[in-house]
Order: sequence, then C-alpha cells, then structure tokens
Amino acid sequence: MTRTVLITGATSGLGLATAERFAADGATVFITGRHEESVTKAAAQLGGRARGFVCDAADPQQAAALPGRLGAGVGLDVLVNAAGGLPEAPAASGAGPAAASDPDADRLAAIVAEWDSSLRQNLLTAVVTTTAVRHRLVPGAAVISIGSIGAERRGGSYGAAKAALAAWNATLSAELAPTGVTANVISPGYIENTNFFRGAMTPERRAALIAETHDKRPGAPEDVAEAAFFLASAGARHVTGQTIHVNGGAYTTR
Repeated sequence: MTRTVLITGATSGLGLATAERFAADGATVFITGRHEESVTKAAAQLGGRARGFVCDAADPQQAAALPGRLGAGVGLDVLVNAAGGLPEAPAASGAGPAAASDPDADRLAAIVAEWDSSLRQNLLTAVVTTTAVRHRLVPGAAVISIGSIGAERRGGSYGAAKAALAAWNATLSAELAPTGVTANVISPGYIENTNFFRGAMTPERRAALIAETHDKRPGAPEDVAEAAFFLASAGARHVTGQTIHVNGGAYTTR
C-alpha cells in the first residue's frame, strides 16, 4: 500500500534527503518550506515524485491549513519534522532615531530574540505541525523529529531547543502509542552537505568534528534519511519515545 508522508523543512539537507528516500520507495510525499522558490526547486529536484507547498511550520494559521492540503480524508502514515536551524538574526528596526538606549536592556533583548528564534525554529515547528495533523495520523503511523547532538553538549539556545524537542517527544509518544503511532527523535552529529553552518565551517573545525567520530568520517544527509526510513518501518513498531543518535560514535558530552 502506498504511504502518505509529510516532511517539513524539506527544501534542502536532511529534509530533502528524507523526502528522496521515501519517494524512492513509492510513497506519496508532501514537502514544505517557507519560501516559494526553494519549495519549487526541491519539488523539481525530486522529479515530480513529491508535491510541495509553502508553509511556515510554526505558524498556527499556515499549519492549520496542512490537513486540507493533504486532501480530504487522506490519512498520514509518516510525519517528519525536519524544519529547524540556527537562530536567525533579528530584523533591523526601521523606527529611526530614538532616545538613548539602555545597553543592558539591549543586550537582554538580543538574548530574548535569539532564544525566541531557536525555540520557534526547533521546537514549535514540530509541536505546531504535529498538533495540526495529529488527527490524520493512521494506526501504524510514525512521527519523526530531527534533533541534534547539540542537545547533549554546549549547544546554546539551539541545543536547549533541541533538548526540549526530545522532552516533548517523550510526552507525545506516551499519548500516541495507544493509537498505534510511534514518536521518535533522530539526533544527528556533524552532517556535511547541508546549509546548517551557513558557510562558517572552517577546515580546522571540520577536522575536529570528524576526529570525534569512531568511524572517522562526516555524516551525510542520507544517513539521517535511512534512520528515518527505518523508524517508519514495520520493524520499528516497538521503538517509540526514543532519541536515536546518528553521529558515527561521536561523544555526546564534552
């Protein structure tokens, strides 16, 4: 039977690789992203095997429209919450000249903006989207959320948001398991060929991250995609409420 799969944040990197894996299996795949251009490009890259539409996964109104976009009465077999990323810089204010600012207040405001961005991108995207389509999940379905090794090490606001994602997933698993639906988190280590580092990765940092692994290689988006495909398989029906580490044996604490 053809499965229906919804993947948020699937315009590049881990989300796109996961969409490719499920599409190759013949699933009906829906992908989302925040920008029309990137969604169109990703759908084209998948060769017409996926339908894409614009959706900010953390926006209540846009997420509320997701069930209807899947089609009336269509059940959802797999949900992959892949939307996420490092905190975005706050938008510049166009308010013009103002009274002298308070440096301490400005510093705290910047911290609030950073944490708001991290939590929105890496926690609320999963919580809001899952809640929006929860009634479409069929018995035997799987919810898979992408976490990070940063949740177990010094990941700042990003790591804290990913740690919160794992805590939320434990509750979600307990709620969904009686209906035959699993819920797990995949926690990747260093993965190459993504936009995560925004061009800031240095050769020295790359070498250090690879040196932490047991297999002495960087991760690839396909490593995460294969883990997601397994968690959505019949062989993983007793795996729920877990965080699955995909990091080549890299230390999770330091």
